[in-house]
This record gives sequence, structure tokens and C-alpha cells, in this order.
Amino acid sequence: MTKVRQLPYGELAENGLNIRLTMEEASRCLLCDDAPCSHDCPAGTDPGRFIRAIRFRNFKGAARIIRQNNILGASCAEICPQERLCEKACSRCGIDKPIQIGRLQAFAMSQEKAMNFGVLEAGKPCGKKVVCIGAGPSSLAVAAELAQKGVEVTIIDENEKAGGMLRYGITPSRLSDDVIDQDIKAVTDLGVKIVLNKRVSKDELAKLIADNDAVYIGVGQAASKMIPNMKGAELAGVDTALPFLKKARIAGGKIGELGNVVIIGGGDVAMDCASTARQCGAKSVTISFVETWETMPASKKEVDYVVDLGCTIIPAFKPVEVCGDKKVQSVKLAAMEGNSSMTLDADTVIFAVGQKVTDDYKDVKADGKVFAGGDFILARGATVVEAVKSGKEIAANIAKFLQI
Repeated sequence: MTKVRQLPYGELAENGLNIRLTMEEASRCLLCDDAPCSHDCPAGTDPGRFIRAIRFRNFKGAARIIRQNNILGASCAEICPQERLCEKACSRCGIDKPIQIGRLQAFAMSQEKAMNFGVLEAGKPCGKKVVCIGAGPSSLAVAAELAQKGVEVTIIDENEKAGGMLRYGITPSRLSDDVIDQDIKAVTDLGVKIVLNKRVSKDELAKLIADNDAVYIGVGQAASKMIPNMKGAELAGVDTALPFLKKARIAGGKIGELGNVVIIGGGDVAMDCASTARQCGAKSVTISFVETWETMPASKKEVDYVVDLGCTIIPAFKPVEVCGDKKVQSVKLAAMEGNSSMTLDADTVIFAVGQKVTDDYKDVKADGKVFAGGDFILARGATVVEAVKSGKEIAANIAKFLQI
């Protein structure tokens, strides 16, 4: 019988490298002159350079390279799908296996924290003021870039803590509060002010636009989608991904009895829901999605993780109906090909089929003094490195608009 791991909610899986293993791994790097891994990082974190620094035991320099290029370097090290990006491009793929870039990056960021040193510096005040709505990845990237140019930046967010999807859309066993706080500290150390527990209405947004030199909308896609016309979606026990993950994060995993859990969706968010449910004491967790094993969007390491936790995965099936009398009792699934079908017992059903912009901001247009980026513009659940890339690009556009 396969032994199922029992990992309490919020407890991190051991995935780090010590100095000896770090040096061994970094020594495998071919030190490519035009490193393909660096070209394939959307955020421009430049693994080719920071791995070179690690090889010469310049851990402080490695952390400096990462932080200068990617303000969320600590978080990205933990959750970025490196196997689809930098590691896939690694030149060693044609020899044996790619360098473990994500783990080397995590080691460098742990050294930054251990040595407690700051890399970035605020620029000389230029007299310009910018407000960022939302404290997610793209807003943090915009704020950091502008603060280094001397702009007075304020971030406003409706939640109790900053981080957006980093904080409330990812299970803490993948991304801990400590790692998120490390990245946010790098932003606030630049003089960026973060105002929490404040939701900006349309009227307040208009005033912010009038009172500041520019406004950035980085609210992301904070609302979950539901499959249209899904029978039984109104039953008690039916939830969507983001509210479920946020509720678990705020409650520290103490969210009551979940029973048998069925999760609909095959992306990383669905995997986060699965691991969260498992760690919150679910009796069983089953994940079903319309894609095949080969085409499912979730990263391999996240799939391996939920399988290791004892979750069952059923590919190429779609939900037909959630059944029950006021409360969920089962879910009917139908095969994407052929006439096969099945019914799964369920006490909780979580739909993780995508996100969307909240109604408050869906009609906001980026023009004049108003800029927007991240998932708000990308219109999909982008990776954190893509959000950082978007933030850096928008910050450059704002700086050009402000003529600084």
C-alpha cells in the first residue's frame, strides 16, 4: 500500500539546498556565454548571472542580481514553473538534466534574508506621486521600479495583508508568509507606503486620479469563474477556488469538516485547492478536468505534490451535474470522448476553472493618467513572473509619461 503523506496545513515540504548541495548543483552549470535560461525568464531574473555568482561562492552577489531584476525573487523561486521556462531552456537538457534553477534561486534568497542586507535604493525624490490599486505581484513590481526613480508611491489594497494572489491564492505549504513578507519588505524598504483594509470605490478612484500624477490598476483577477448553467451549483458545499483558498489561509486551515472533496479543474490553482483540502483534513480528494494527462495546464511539480499527498486525479472528464438535496451528495462526470460516465460521492465540490476581474473594475479603461497591467490586462491567470514582467513594462511607461 502506498503511504500517504500527512502534511499539516501551512507546513512546508522540505525542498531546500544546503551550501554543499548548492555548490554541487551550481558546478554543473556550463556558464553559457549567451545563457538560454536567462532568455526564457519572463521577469528577466537572469539565472545565467546569478548561478555564475553562486559558483564563485558570491551568495550576496547572487541575491543582488536576482533582486535587482525581480523584486519578487524569493516568491518566484518557490512557485515559478521553472520546468516550463528557464530550466526547459537549460543547455544541460541535451546532456543529462537541467540545472535546478529554482532551488538555487531559493538558496540565494535565503542568504539575503540570513545576512539581512538591502540591495535596492530609493531614487532622489522627483516630486511625482503614483497610487497603485491592489497589492498583488504586478503592483509590487510597478511600485518598486518607480520608487527607485524617486516617485512617491502608495499601494492600496482591500485585504488585511499585502501580496494579492501570492498571499490568498496559493497554499502556504507552497509559498509561506515569511517568503512573501521578505519580498514585500524589499518594496517597503524603498519607501513605498502600503494602505491595507481599504477598498477603492469608483468615486474614490476618480479622486485618486485627480490627486495623483498617475494611477496604476493592478487588481488582478480576484473573482472565480463558474461553469455556466452548471446544475446544482447553488447547493451547499459548492465553492470556487479563490474564496476557498482565501478562507483556508485566513483561518489557518481550520475550516470545518470537508468530507469527500471533488475539485473541477486542471491548473495550478486546482492543485492548490487539492493540497489545501487534503491538509485541512478532507477524507478524500479527487481532481477531475477536461484535459488529458499530457495537456493539463498544471506544472509537473504541483501534480507530483498532490499525488504524493494522496489525491486522486481523473483526466479527460467533464462535470455534468452536482447532485444533492440542498447539500452536495455527489458529482456526475462524463468522458470527453466516448460514452463513459461516473458518479463520485462528494460532500464538498470546488470549481477551479479560471478567474476574472471583479465587477467593480471591469469597466475601467487604461488611458491618460490611468495605467493597468498584470492579470487585469492579460485576462488570464498569469504566472507571477509574467506579472512582474508586466509591472516592469508598465512602470517604464509611467516613467515616460511622467518624464522622469
